[in-house]
Amino acid sequence: MPGVETYSQEWICALLRSTLPFQTLPEELLHAVARLARVRSYAAGQVIYRRGEEADDIHIVASGRVRHELLAPGQERLERTMHSGDVFGWAAVLEAPRQRLAETTALERTEVLQIDGEQLLQVIERDPAAGSVVMSRFAAMITREFSAPASVAARVRHLNGRSAGPAGVPTGWALTMYRLAQWLKSPRPYLMVTGFGILLTLWYLTVEVWKLPRFADMPGLTVVVKEMFSQDPTYGLSVYTPEYYQHIWASVRRVGIAFVLATALGVPLGLFLGWSKTFREYVFPVFETLRPIPILAWVPLAILMFSGTESPVIFLTFLASFYATALNTMLGVESIDESYSRAAYCLGASKWQVFREVIVPGAMPFIFTGLQISIGVAWFSLVAGEMVSGEFGLGYVINTSYTMVRYPTIIIGMVTLGLVGYVTSAMVRVAGDWLMQWRVRELTMGGR
Repeated sequence: MPGVETYSQEWICALLRSTLPFQTLPEELLHAVARLARVRSYAAGQVIYRRGEEADDIHIVASGRVRHELLAPGQERLERTMHSGDVFGWAAVLEAPRQRLAETTALERTEVLQIDGEQLLQVIERDPAAGSVVMSRFAAMITREFSAPASVAARVRHLNGRSAGPAGVPTGWALTMYRLAQWLKSPRPYLMVTGFGILLTLWYLTVEVWKLPRFADMPGLTVVVKEMFSQDPTYGLSVYTPEYYQHIWASVRRVGIAFVLATALGVPLGLFLGWSKTFREYVFPVFETLRPIPILAWVPLAILMFSGTESPVIFLTFLASFYATALNTMLGVESIDESYSRAAYCLGASKWQVFREVIVPGAMPFIFTGLQISIGVAWFSLVAGEMVSGEFGLGYVINTSYTMVRYPTIIIGMVTLGLVGYVTSAMVRVAGDWLMQWRVRELTMGGR
């Protein structure tokens, strides 16, 4: 019988990744599950377990073949042959009483990975969201691959008191606090702080200590910090001055308006570009001709087309955001397997129903990826617009501070721009995760 050392952790992880329940498990948890695995070898004809025995372990075929004979309650005997990567012994993750519902026999020399069910639960409970997906996939596998009744799948054990069914991904304040606690226990926040510390240290050393030639005219770290948090700033702008927040509000309002317009126009355009070949032949060449034109090249036309100081800035901010949104939405539609649309048509769906029920949901992951890119490029183009037009805004602060030789204020504007941009991108990402909760449920029912 081979020992555990016969298989490397990498090989075991690869085998786990090929199975339905563990496909989407994060790497850290996947390696933790792999460390629980032990290898058993069975000769041809040897019984692995019998019906009615205590179910302690989950089994995964590493090599060989296994016959699985399930006697479901009120049903006839269901038999299937298990090959490498197939999971059986799932009674170990059911609610008590945990007894084998099937009899399994090795059809040839077979090696099987065994994972203790209780230890598995302890590992995946470290991440309730990922763990619930694992348990939900067990429930889906039981009904779909083994043709067991839904009542059997409903007995898949709960995770932290939550249902492990397809809709059982934990939510709420408790999950948020749990994730925060796990994040604080991980090295990530401390690595992040270390990264910022290295950046600030290099800034301080190059400007104020070593005084390198290329950095001679740059404001130092201590000068910028003192100016930014001064109640009586030398150059008139700090976190204590009302003007600071007026500039932030002006930029946020412009980006918000431009982002909403870009989403409202870019998403439908991208959907139709990806869905209709005729529409794409007319529109896409024009779209691709205009997309590479730099935002600054549009500045003169924006000033000529729009009156006032607000409209040109919003238009320039809108352009870059619009292109990113439309292009990613189109790519999302193109990524959808045509067999889904064909199946819907075969079932009698109209074009509008296919568009609404297949195209739009299928493109959603790409749409939200595009929106995250869109909000970022909106800030890029906003600064360009505010530098040439506008009376308030962070771009206006950066440009006027340069012309008036207020170098510390330039850095204050840049830092504020980065912080506000990060917050808005995070808000889009959180909104996308909330609206895409169906995606997690879809993954639990996804194919292997």
